[in-house]
Amino acid sequence: MHKLASYFLLCIALLMPPALAMVPGNCSQAIVGITDGWNSSHVTLSLLERQANGQWVRVLGPMPGRLGRNGCVWGLGLHTNPRKATVKREGDGRTPAGIFSLGGLWVTHKTPVKHHRSIPLVKVGPQDLWVSDINTPHLYNRYVRLDHPASTAWELREQMRQNDYPHSIKLLICHNTWETKGRPIPGAGSSIFFHIWRRDGAAPTAGCTSMNEAHLRAIIARLNPNLHPVYIILPRQEYTKMRQLWRLP
Repeated sequence: MHKLASYFLLCIALLMPPALAMVPGNCSQAIVGITDGWNSSHVTLSLLERQANGQWVRVLGPMPGRLGRNGCVWGLGLHTNPRKATVKREGDGRTPAGIFSLGGLWVTHKTPVKHHRSIPLVKVGPQDLWVSDINTPHLYNRYVRLDHPASTAWELREQMRQNDYPHSIKLLICHNTWETKGRPIPGAGSSIFFHIWRRDGAAPTAGCTSMNEAHLRAIIARLNPNLHPVYIILPRQEYTKMRQLWRLP
């Protein structure tokens, strides 16, 4: 099949509490994404911070973004999904919705990305993989670094993109990861990131959240692991319904 002489995991989350049905009490920074409905691939994004008096204040945004081509669906994160809810599946073209912690950066962009020193950054090369193959459950939805450039058919299939501008800056959204739900569930969705949008926002994603490069850089530069940031993404109607129960901004 494939040989992995060595690999290591650098999916280090900024926030790693047990699953909760609300915004964690120690969270003082949140990227909030609001859509018009479950089937919309458009999202409005803002970065909010909680002040000493407990009030949330928008510090960046609102700014437009794009989601999966088929909209969004409940994902596996810090929240508890509604009973019998439809959830994210590999290849469904939907962005996972809910509350998610944030992980590290994976970068090929030539211009350095300003970021808090506690946020891990990987300079992606030909040896770097992100596994979406459901037939390798021990590696599913994990970062793998080979000790050689990807060469087998399997390695090349799982290789992180090298020369694709929209994927030159990627911030991990911890959906179905070790940090939020224990061992990732094969088939429940993988490789969910914030990244630069395609065709200046004219194209949706396969399930990630994309935006203008300047906006993405501004958000990353402001993120502070000490504030335990999260990503909250919901349709407007769902956000309104859950606002008090989940302590949403």
